[in-house]
Order: sequence, then C-alpha cells, then structure tokens
Amino acid sequence: MAEPKRIVLQDGSVRYRTVVDAGHDENGRRIQLTITKNTKKELEAERSRIIAERAGGTFIAPNKMTLGEWLDQWLEYKRRDVEETTIRTYRLALVHVHERLGHVRLQELAEDQVRDFVDALVTGGRRKGGEPGTRLAVSTVEGILTRLREALSRAVVRKLIAVSPARHVRVALQDKKADKRDRDRPKPWTVEEVQTFIRGIEQDRLYAPLLLSLMGLRPAEVCGQRWTDIDLQLGTLEVTNTRTMVGNKRVLEKDTKTSSGERVLPLPQWPWEALKRFRAQQAREKLAAGEAYTDAGYVVVDELGIAVNTRQLREHAYRTMQGMGLRQVRLYDARHSCLTYLAVNGVPDVVLAAWAGHTNASFTKRKYVHVAPEDMRAAAAAWDAFHGGGPKAVP
Repeated sequence: MAEPKRIVLQDGSVRYRTVVDAGHDENGRRIQLTITKNTKKELEAERSRIIAERAGGTFIAPNKMTLGEWLDQWLEYKRRDVEETTIRTYRLALVHVHERLGHVRLQELAEDQVRDFVDALVTGGRRKGGEPGTRLAVSTVEGILTRLREALSRAVVRKLIAVSPARHVRVALQDKKADKRDRDRPKPWTVEEVQTFIRGIEQDRLYAPLLLSLMGLRPAEVCGQRWTDIDLQLGTLEVTNTRTMVGNKRVLEKDTKTSSGERVLPLPQWPWEALKRFRAQQAREKLAAGEAYTDAGYVVVDELGIAVNTRQLREHAYRTMQGMGLRQVRLYDARHSCLTYLAVNGVPDVVLAAWAGHTNASFTKRKYVHVAPEDMRAAAAAWDAFHGGGPKAVP
C-alpha cells in the first residue's frame, strides 16, 4: 500500500491514516474508506481485512443509515412485487418499529434490542386509540416481526449488514400461552349457523351476492364480479377482478392477488338460480329507474345500478345477522366455514386449494380449515363401531 500518512495530535500522540478502495456502491460510484490506527501494523491489518472480505464478497462498508430510513427504502422496493393495499398493510405493521427502533443505526441494531422490542410490544403495545391495557395480540406482534425479518434479510442481501439481528427472535412461549388463555377469539360460524343465515336471507335483495360469499369467495372477489364473468347458461363463474377498499375509504379495483386467484368455478345450484333471479330483478330496476340508472356492469349493485363496495356489503350483512339474532362474523370468516365444510366432506386437497384460489393445499388447510366437535361425529361413530366389535362389557 501507499505510505500511510503520519498524524501528530495536539497531545503529541501519533496516528497513522490511509485510504482503502472498498469497491463500488449500487449506483456504480467508487467507495473509498479512510482508516486511522495507532500503529502501522494495525493499519496494515485493517487494510488486509477489508481487501480479503472484498475478495470473498463478505465486506460490509460502514453506513450511518438508521433502521427507519432502511425500512422506508425497503417499502419502496417492495412496491415492485406487491399490491398497493399490501404496501399499506406493511407500513401499518412497521409503525411500532419506526417509533421504538427507527432511530437506531442499522449496523448497530442488536438481537437483544429486537428481542426486548418484541417483549415490550406483547406486554405494552396497543392499537392506536385502544383502551389502556388493551394489548396487541400475539398474532399481530408475529406479523410485525415477520415484516421486520423480511426487511432485515433484504439488508443482508444488499450488504448493508452482515447478519439479520431479527433472524432468531421469537415471541416468548409464555407470552403465547398467556395470549391464548386470556384473549377471546371469534370463532367462524358452524355449519348450522351458516345454514340458518342462508334460510334467513332468501328474501333479501342481495341474496345472490351473499350466497357467493358463502361458497368461499372473498368479499373483494364478490364485489368485483361483473356479469360478463358469469355464464348463466353453463353455470360457471370466473374470478379475475376484485374491488377492495384502501383504508376502508377508497375503492381499489385490480386483478386477483395471485395467478392462482384467477379461477373458474362451477356454480352450485342455489347460487346459480339466485343469480338468474337477481339478473332479472336488475333488469326491472333499470327499466323503472330510466335515465337515473347507472349501468356499471357489476353483479353487486344497488337499485340504481351503483356498485356496492366491500364495506357496504359487510355492513349490510352485519345488519342482517343482527336482525336474525346470529353471532356477528366477518364475511371473510364465513369463507373459513365454507372451506372447512368442503374439507370434512371429503373434497380432495387439490380441489379445495383451487376453489379457494390458493397455490398450496397445505396453506388452505392450515389457515382456513377449523375442525369443530360436530365435524368429528363420524370419527366418534367409527369408535363406536370399533368398541362394539370387541368383547362385551361385564354388567
């Protein structure tokens, strides 16, 4: 290397300084590091380390970027891969990270800090506007941790940090147990509740769209349905379009979340007949409204043809449930009930996943199939047959 520069400080002590070529940044600009050591030997050792790590592809250049700054950059990067609604969900998930750890330099973030952050979030975190003492659910904290891990893993790929300090951090087992014990979790409808709801909405104007929700479609898929997507002659429904809400205020129309979400489903007989009647009813409403009618082309519209959004459909369903004295559940949770019914009635996993719009059948069963005691009656009957086939009990 070039002869290091000898520097004499005001107190008379001596330091040695040199400049090391550290490669190029992501924009192609040359990176040069200035290193200062007490002796020439230490200076040479540091320079050799940098050169060796560069050659091995493991060198991490010093950087003053904070965790908060990196998270903002990561969210912009993710825009290439995910929908606008997903970016909003990610941003909300990282609010607590920004507030509590955003000021920490990325390269100084330690595993203990991440672990302490997670522990504090479980015990003291609460939603905006939540009542004091209302803690975040463990599932929410795990979602936040998942996003943080993903962002830090990307920082490793970009060689901003050597390893992710969140890689091995988990929510403590005792916190999971406490959350499971103390938190009331709304259960999806039972088959009996679903059937009660179906009987109770037979005269409802939105009977057909609600039946679509009860055959496993997501609310955004129901509201995104157009009459051009439905073949009333063949009895098929094509899912290619969704209408979801951003912040529960703005409608966002887009294609399905994944390629697996695009699918053609055969219509069961009741939704098929209900859609035929709903189509005819809309024709009568259009004739009665005249020029006041908006021919939007969607299936789920009001009496004047204006498209109904997911919030309006949800609120309509809630009012109907309340009027029938049923437990209030999200229409999305009704999807869980429907897929569980298919699973316990012998529908093959590959068909179950395709119907739900998933790529992976194991994901469908893990996230959406919840076996209730009444679903296991057949198993109990099998045990009766087994026990009955053995020796008779002595009176």
